[in-house]
Amino acid sequence: MARAIGFAGMSIRFNGDVQALDDVSLDIAPGEFVSIVGPSGCGKTTLLNIAAGLIPAKMYSGRCQVLGKAPEAGNRDVAYMLARDALCPWRSALANVELAGEIRGQLMPRRREIARKLLDRVGLGAFEKAYPKQLSHGMRQRVALARTFSMDSPILLMDEPFGALDSLTKIQLEEVLLDLWQAQARTVMFVTHDLGEAVAISDRVIVMSARPGRIVADVRIDLPRPRSVKSLQKDPAFHRLHAKVWEKLDEAMGN
Repeated sequence: MARAIGFAGMSIRFNGDVQALDDVSLDIAPGEFVSIVGPSGCGKTTLLNIAAGLIPAKMYSGRCQVLGKAPEAGNRDVAYMLARDALCPWRSALANVELAGEIRGQLMPRRREIARKLLDRVGLGAFEKAYPKQLSHGMRQRVALARTFSMDSPILLMDEPFGALDSLTKIQLEEVLLDLWQAQARTVMFVTHDLGEAVAISDRVIVMSARPGRIVADVRIDLPRPRSVKSLQKDPAFHRLHAKVWEKLDEAMGN
């Protein structure tokens, strides 16, 4: 199987005595949407940081490859979206989305066209002139999501991007994410504590144990696409898969 992201025998210690990951091996195919769930401190974000090149290879044992190469910080093939929106407060919503194209040296007309289309896709076309302080938290995350997709990177790393949102806003953003992803088929590695979110949006859900993090289950989500997160709430198949993931996580926590 071709790999977009691969980890083999990944182990890492912090400060010499805190083992965060223990022999983690995982392959993610091009265009696949994979979520990682597990207890706090099990190394989920550490895996993202390794793939993003933010943790140097000398700090871990094992191997990581992203699009066939060792990860490196600043790789334009990788976009990283965090739980906080990290918008520039002095830039409008449109200018924030344009930022990726600006950094890449894209000419103004093209990057503005892309930014406007993406703001429309996330439902904020009427707010392009608004500044972050004028937007709700959910709206800022929509801008951040548009900016992430404006990077045009084949790999998306997402660290609990909707974790701080209320349930209704979260479902709305999950729908927007699926709409963007289904249109562009990026490879996504998504960290979340929300099992329902993981099942609703993913092709696979990876369940990790408490620290030191190990993969204890790889659950394939065989729900048809395209999906509606709202509609899935009434789907018995969704609830069966949710229960399966919960059972695996409960076992991993020793309950």
